[in-house]
Amino acid sequence: MDKLRDKMLLYLVTDRTWLRAKQLAEQVETAVRAGVTMVQLREKELSFDAFTAEALAVKEVTDRYRIPLIINDRIDVAVAVDAAGVHLGQKDGEIAKARKILGKNKIIGMSVHNVWEAAEAEREGADYLGAGAVFGSSTKTDAGLLSFETLKDICQEVSIPVTAIGGINSENICKLSGTGISSVAVISAILGSRDIKQAAAEMKRLAKQIIISS
Repeated sequence: MDKLRDKMLLYLVTDRTWLRAKQLAEQVETAVRAGVTMVQLREKELSFDAFTAEALAVKEVTDRYRIPLIINDRIDVAVAVDAAGVHLGQKDGEIAKARKILGKNKIIGMSVHNVWEAAEAEREGADYLGAGAVFGSSTKTDAGLLSFETLKDICQEVSIPVTAIGGINSENICKLSGTGISSVAVISAILGSRDIKQAAAEMKRLAKQIIISS
């Protein structure tokens, strides 16, 4: 867990909106080979069986490249595929319950939107935080914007890694310099690109640049 900050540098969250004619696992492999360091499988509409099947396919890729696979929301799916961990929203369940089910060695992330939620999540045992939306998000249209000042306050409040999420792309990522974040979580900036390999490589270069300056 000590190296979690390094593993999170460029955190890809999946979205089958951008599948086109490809398989999700194929897209993930292209992105991982180009620089993605951690993957969150986000499937809001799939049944347990379909989600588990997709998770196993993606896990074959993440295991091959030795990077963590995080399952969004579904602790049962994370257990079924022996994922590296789970990411919970504020309404997706308690961290303590997830820890009891998953065990101490699994990664648990929590979405936060203010300093109070961040402090509470750390106190309850979260390993990292996802803070956003820092820019307008086309994926979560109901997500309120998080100001850079609040993002800074969150990073100063907690000792665990904070990843910024929400509408981050190659044109606005540098605005996050100096906020104190440990990583950036990206969806459409990679999966929405016609050239996933090039997009992932460019986002990793920029992520390194801003994290070093934070």
